[in-house]
Amino acid sequence: MMAALLLRRDKRSTAAHLKADLKRTDNSSGLRQLRELLDSVLHPERGSDPEALEWCKWLLAGGDGFDEFCRTVRSYDNATLCGLVWTANFVAYRCRTCGISPCMSLCAECFNNGDHTGHDFNMFRSQAGGACDCGDGNVMRESGFCSRHRLKTGENVPSVPRDLLLMSEMVLPRFIITIIQYLRDGYTEPESPADRDLQKVLQQLDLHISFLEELTKMGGAMRTVLTKILTNQQTFKELSMGQEENVYAKRNYEKYLSALKSSGLVSVEEKGAGAGATDTPAGAGALGLLGNTSTASLEDSSKEEDQDGLQGVGQRKRVKLSSSTKDPSIMDTLKHKCFLEELLFWTIKYEFPQKMVTFLLNMLPDQDYKITFTKTFVQHYAFIMKTLMKSHESDTMSNRIVHISVQLFSNEELARHVTEECQLLDIMVTVLLYMMESCLIKSELQDEENNRHVVVNCGEALLKNNTYWPLVSDFINILSHQSVAKRFLEDQSLLMLWMSFVSFFQGMNLNKRELNEHVEFESQTYYAAFAAELEACAQPMWGLLTHCKVKETQEYTKTVVRYCLETLQMWFDAIGFVDEPALNQLTFHLPLHRYYAMFLSKGVKCQGLDLDSLLPDQEMLMKIMVHPLQIQASLSEIHSNMWVRNGLQIKGQAMTYVQSHFCNSMIDPDIYLLQVCASRLDPDYFISSVFERFKVVDLLTMASQHQNAVLDSEQERPMLEGALTFLVILSSLRVHLGMSDDEILRAEMVSQLCMNDRTHSSLLDLIPENPNPKSGVVPGSCSFEEMLAAVADFKAPVFEPGGSMQQGMYSPKAEVWEKEFDPIMVILRTVYRRDVQSAMDRYGAFLKQSGVQTGNPWPPYKERTPLHPCYKGLVRLLHCKTLHIVIFTLLYKIWMDHQTMSEHVLCMVLYLIELGLDNQVQDDQVEEEPCIEEHCHDSWFPGTSLLSNLHHVINFVRVRVPETAPEVERKRERERERETPASTSSESSSFGQNLREAQVFSLVAERRRKFQEIINRSNHEASQAVRPKSSSSRSLPPGSPPQLVTEILEIGESMLSLLVKLHQKLSGKQNSLSLSWLAEVDPAHHPHGDGLTAIERILAKAAARSRHSKRCLQEICGKVCPPIPPKKNSPGDKKSMDKEERRQRARERQQKLLAEFASRQKSFMETAMDVESPDTDAVMDMGSAEALDSEVLYDCVICGQSGPSTEDRPTGLVVLLQASSVLGHRCRSDTPKQLPTTDEEHIYPVDTCGAAHDVRLTLMQRYFKDSSCLQSVSIGWDGGVYVQTCGHTLHIDCHKSYMESLRNDQVLQGFSVDKGEFTCPLCRQFANSVLPCRPGRGMETGAWHTPSNKSMSTLVREVEDLQEQLGIFPAESNLSKEMESVIKDIKNTTQKKYMDYGKNPGSPDNDFLFMYSVARTNLELELVHRGGDLCSGGASAAAKRSCLNQLFHVLAMHMRLYSIDSAYNPWTRLTQSTHSRETAYCDDERPEVPMLFRDVPSLLIIFILTMPQPLRKEHFTCVVKVLYSLQYTQALAALSVRFSREERLAWSNTGAAKKNTPNSDKSWESLLGHVISELTKAKDVYDTSSEEALVLSSSVWSPQSIEFSLQQFCLPFLRLSCLLQHHLYGDSLPGCLVEEEFSLLAGCLGLAGSAQSSAACLEWNISAFDLISQWCSEVITLSDAPTQQSVSLLVQDPQWAAPRLLHLPDNYNTIFQYYHRKSCTSCGKTPKDPALCLVCGAFVCLKGHCCKQQGVCECVLHSQHCGAATGIFLLINASVIIIIRGHRFCLWGSVYLDAHGEEDRDLRRGKPLYLCEERYRVLEQQWVSHTFDHINKRWGPHYNGL
Repeated sequence: MMAALLLRRDKRSTAAHLKADLKRTDNSSGLRQLRELLDSVLHPERGSDPEALEWCKWLLAGGDGFDEFCRTVRSYDNATLCGLVWTANFVAYRCRTCGISPCMSLCAECFNNGDHTGHDFNMFRSQAGGACDCGDGNVMRESGFCSRHRLKTGENVPSVPRDLLLMSEMVLPRFIITIIQYLRDGYTEPESPADRDLQKVLQQLDLHISFLEELTKMGGAMRTVLTKILTNQQTFKELSMGQEENVYAKRNYEKYLSALKSSGLVSVEEKGAGAGATDTPAGAGALGLLGNTSTASLEDSSKEEDQDGLQGVGQRKRVKLSSSTKDPSIMDTLKHKCFLEELLFWTIKYEFPQKMVTFLLNMLPDQDYKITFTKTFVQHYAFIMKTLMKSHESDTMSNRIVHISVQLFSNEELARHVTEECQLLDIMVTVLLYMMESCLIKSELQDEENNRHVVVNCGEALLKNNTYWPLVSDFINILSHQSVAKRFLEDQSLLMLWMSFVSFFQGMNLNKRELNEHVEFESQTYYAAFAAELEACAQPMWGLLTHCKVKETQEYTKTVVRYCLETLQMWFDAIGFVDEPALNQLTFHLPLHRYYAMFLSKGVKCQGLDLDSLLPDQEMLMKIMVHPLQIQASLSEIHSNMWVRNGLQIKGQAMTYVQSHFCNSMIDPDIYLLQVCASRLDPDYFISSVFERFKVVDLLTMASQHQNAVLDSEQERPMLEGALTFLVILSSLRVHLGMSDDEILRAEMVSQLCMNDRTHSSLLDLIPENPNPKSGVVPGSCSFEEMLAAVADFKAPVFEPGGSMQQGMYSPKAEVWEKEFDPIMVILRTVYRRDVQSAMDRYGAFLKQSGVQTGNPWPPYKERTPLHPCYKGLVRLLHCKTLHIVIFTLLYKIWMDHQTMSEHVLCMVLYLIELGLDNQVQDDQVEEEPCIEEHCHDSWFPGTSLLSNLHHVINFVRVRVPETAPEVERKRERERERETPASTSSESSSFGQNLREAQVFSLVAERRRKFQEIINRSNHEASQAVRPKSSSSRSLPPGSPPQLVTEILEIGESMLSLLVKLHQKLSGKQNSLSLSWLAEVDPAHHPHGDGLTAIERILAKAAARSRHSKRCLQEICGKVCPPIPPKKNSPGDKKSMDKEERRQRARERQQKLLAEFASRQKSFMETAMDVESPDTDAVMDMGSAEALDSEVLYDCVICGQSGPSTEDRPTGLVVLLQASSVLGHRCRSDTPKQLPTTDEEHIYPVDTCGAAHDVRLTLMQRYFKDSSCLQSVSIGWDGGVYVQTCGHTLHIDCHKSYMESLRNDQVLQGFSVDKGEFTCPLCRQFANSVLPCRPGRGMETGAWHTPSNKSMSTLVREVEDLQEQLGIFPAESNLSKEMESVIKDIKNTTQKKYMDYGKNPGSPDNDFLFMYSVARTNLELELVHRGGDLCSGGASAAAKRSCLNQLFHVLAMHMRLYSIDSAYNPWTRLTQSTHSRETAYCDDERPEVPMLFRDVPSLLIIFILTMPQPLRKEHFTCVVKVLYSLQYTQALAALSVRFSREERLAWSNTGAAKKNTPNSDKSWESLLGHVISELTKAKDVYDTSSEEALVLSSSVWSPQSIEFSLQQFCLPFLRLSCLLQHHLYGDSLPGCLVEEEFSLLAGCLGLAGSAQSSAACLEWNISAFDLISQWCSEVITLSDAPTQQSVSLLVQDPQWAAPRLLHLPDNYNTIFQYYHRKSCTSCGKTPKDPALCLVCGAFVCLKGHCCKQQGVCECVLHSQHCGAATGIFLLINASVIIIIRGHRFCLWGSVYLDAHGEEDRDLRRGKPLYLCEERYRVLEQQWVSHTFDHINKRWGPHYNGL
């Protein structure tokens, strides 16, 4: 009842009344009233109405206005943090200099108010949302706080008066419970995802939550109240359960409980007795996890999971682990004790609505809230991840989760606190395990049937969509805090759990080599696999490693290593691995091996641990070695195309494995682990394992032929190269074996720079950084920049003539090439094999340049940093007999030219020898004694030292060869000749004991024996160790090959002698090494060179290090070799000589061909691509050089024939027609307009050339006759048609068939054939029409040129007669048809609105105007391209090939169809004084345009085009003279208007005085005086403007200034006439100085005159004064035109500055900050992709549907309106420029570059960008010269969608 009364009163008084009641000490009645009021206002069943909100606002304010209340509360704000929360796509900043946590971010305001000059900061677009950390000392350094948050504001804020927030404390709990009740009510469990309509519920709540958000923004005081309410458990209890009588609340609460239940969660009360379980530590029996996998139940999992399972890859059944071992409470209990907890629960249930997230985050600046909220969040963590796994919008949800968690976990204090109090680590690891368990399958690695290991299935959505990343990213985030990481490393059960988690990824994404046919479906699961290993395994590993840097943390490393080994052992057992890997299987994922490797490396490098203490026994080492070695061999197989049937994706895997983001978590640990194994295992065993894995054992035989059962012949060479390269990498790479971090960084940088010059950002990207953000080398840290400066030179961005944009690049310094280029590191780091070649080419180029050596350089040998003592055993690899046998065999095979040998093989063999010489094993000093032969009956070599084995001679070798081999043939020959007694292998002992079966699969046997010994030592059952030998299982293919027989080869060489012989072979000279050579050589130099240098270097080193070797060498060199090659009967050698000769001949032939081709190309370039000088122009000047009357011959670029253009078979020029508004955008002033970057600045378009001409025409049409108006001006300033050509000609019929073929060719060409577009068949320039060339001579030469002595009046009469001739319709011919079609093309080029200016559209007058304006546009544009004047003369680069001559003829032919009515012919009014005209007007008809208002250049073009072609030059000159006098009179009239009244009087008197002198008609004084006196008769031509004139004429006019301004006024006309004459008659244009331009042009045009005076050029054919009076009288009679207008028509200024784009600010940020939030002028929204027009500064929406008109988006519309379909737009959010040309568009590039000269497209890096003037100039130049189509290559259609 009470409530009803209250509700009727107005809100304000009610609120005030209640507040007063509640202030009393006894406030029970007030409380009751308030409760009743709220019951009715906030009744949940009323739905969400704005009325309720209004009430709440008034009640909170307690009688004051709400805004007033907000202001008051804000004044008590004591917050020291900014805490501004933003959502995705917000632009924020990150400063690495100020950040303590890598996740630190600032809002733009705090960033701009702080001082970050010189810091390493960047702007970024938020992916998931975030919050501003300004003022939070835990996350950033105080020095970076902004001015607002630097002060500790909290201290001086007065305390809040109690009654201010009294009402809030009463009302808000009710408000919040209302929200919660809504959420409970609205939630329904989805039957299927489609039924779910949670959005509706949320929309209803929108206002409520926004209101809460508003409250949080009121500052600290209000947040405190909210925190109290949200965390108060008592209030929650009272309101949440509902009191007895409230049925609604009860029902509501039950809904909540059922929601809890259906989530698979139990509220704690229901657990009752089981509540104690929550305290058991997580993972008590975690070890059981792997143990239990054997009992993994394979029965179908629960229904819900099965639905997902059906999409699993290959329908494999999922494996369910029995999770009895983990503590269930983590996954399924929740209890809610306060509003905050339930709010979070619903936030999760509703999948994190943005508004809720923002509200929860907005509260974070309140410390108490932060702690409570973090605990609540952790408590719900498992539930959050469960919800995420089921969500259909997992991407959005992930972002929102991380938005919250990153704010909580980046703070070390907080993270430690919840780790200790809430078991955060246990929760995370358990949830991770739970997550991955949902998608496990049985591993098929090794033993497919009995494999007990389970791995994740990479095809599952969970992995494919990266659903796990929020969890992993939180985990990495908290591990970056030392205190948390230490807890993790100390907790053994957690570590065990973690290892079992890692083992889920061990061996995932298994590849099986396809042997028969190509796979049908290439799975792309490998992306998911690599991402998962990097994110879920490697990054946490790097996080842990950062905390294991010092001696004190030794124990951690030991523990991790111990668990790694245990888990590895369990893994080997689970997959049933003994000693041999399964054939044709490959997995790149061995995270357990890599954990082990990285902790080993760290322990040895940083913690001083002894390597041996961390290593397992030999047998385990042998097992550990197998899988990483398998990967290295498989890489070689993939590159040898052995996996080609598995599709491209397998190559993708091989590339990803070595790619910069992955290499230091994948290939580097693998190679390090192999190095460790190699240093501890028996070297012979290791080497033979390598060759066996690489499948090249069969190849290593001395015989010239062999059989390889596993490789095809074309795969043998790459596999052998791979094996040797791998050995070189293994023995020379030092990344984990003793290099310091700086050395590693330097080596990485050098190897990347050697492959290619790099930009700064790509270098940052390519250098594998330590992936943990808190580690030492952060990209962009000082060490990076210093190192870069030390190894590279910066090359500033330059332009190539083609217009392609260069970025700022770094290239290696010369001394880097000289001393540091390391091909081995390059090979290790290249993703594409071509990069190795690129590095070698660049190295060769450097050597050539520095004059070291030409020829073909070999990879230089580089000295290595010394090994860390722990790894000294690695050197034994180079000193083992097995390797030496291989080296010897290969040297022999290369010398004998066996197939499958290559330069690369030799190179690597030599590298290994040299490494062996440089790295001696310490202990054998007795090397000097010559060895005694008898000791070596069991082996090829006496000992293991390479130095002593080098000179050991091997005499005989027994080999097994096929019967057909040359060796057998040779033996038969010998038997026939009876040279030696026939011997069978049984008698072979007669050859002495030096025989040994050297078939290298003895290596394999050896290896088995060793393996056996080790196994037996570790007393395993020998039975399972020995597998059947792989060789016996190889069945011979059908059509079985010839049988193998044993042969004995006589060799008698040592490695040294083979090296010497190879030297001779390579140099092509016998005895290339003389005896004296040894004495001179110094092994230290010669690091660069080819194979010869390498051999010399090795021999020198050997000689220097051992006297015995030196003696042997001298002996070898001393035996002057006979000139015949060794083994003259070996067919191999003869073949090789022939081969050499053939090669030589082929090379010479090739050279000849190339030279011929080059000269052809050169001549083509000269004729076709002559861009620079139009003098040698193919079309233009052909005629002038030939005899006078011969016809011009044209070459057709399609059919190649040459001939004249005829009526029947016309030839045409390839042209591009485009509409252009460049001329219309010219302004009067030279300085370009500024782009506005504040609200105060604006651009006004009224002063442009296009606007001025429009105004002029409109004015004329108001007062004068329309047809006359249309001949008095030119249009085409905006939307004029510009014609340009590449200068190539073709037959028009050839062109038609060419177009037909293009139309049938369905390839996407980037242009549209239907619109007539094509590319020139010769030079590929873009074109869209063909301009017919008229038959006959090219230029009007000969008779047309001869000057005649006819008088001026005769010529005037002749011209008049010519004009009287009627237009003769040309006969219908192919030529005339073509001309008409070109006219049609020209009209279609521009839009209708740019053609119709007449009163009645489509009239002939209109057409006439458009036609002659086309000519005008092209002349004017050529002038602009020549720089605006003709001073530069003929050979201006801008005036490329011109087609004006042909264009003129086409236009002239078309215009002759309109004859000018002689009554209106302006010629008569120019040359005769007619006085009887006035009466001719009827009264209603408007007058014609007075001559003084007419545009003179337009008249010139009209006359020339309407007279019969070809026109004699004397007539042309006559027309120019007559028009010059009109132009001059206009100049005088315009000038006189600018005088003040006194000056006018003075000059008219001077003029009158001079009138009677002779030649007065050639003196400007008399003419000026006459004009003034005539015009003064008009009633007020002069009066109106006098006021303005006074302003203008502050300076007094001197005769010089008058003369100058008259010349300036006439110059544009003279320039145009001169150009026209140049094109019609081929007159050359001489260059001159700017001052001389006027007199020079007047001379060219035949206006007799002198330099002094412009009037001297005048030539009148009747009395000048009469004519002028007549022209002036036309103006005077305009009695009805308001004078103001007529004056403005009189004062026309023909001069315009060159067209310019807008002037842009230097710093891009200025543009970005102003425009990226600016709202669009037409739709009022902030555009998603804002863009700016750089021509006029318009702000438009790119792709915005809001501003679409008739299906055309705004940028395209604007480009049509502003540039006649050419638009240049700067995309604000991407910093790039796009060009729209007609129906196509292209990305042009960026004119803003960062400090390293790079673009930053899409602002991804967010570094400060600065304007690059050169680029902007190029853009402007392309715009003015209309060359966008030719220079930019990548065009695509925009379908009006931009």
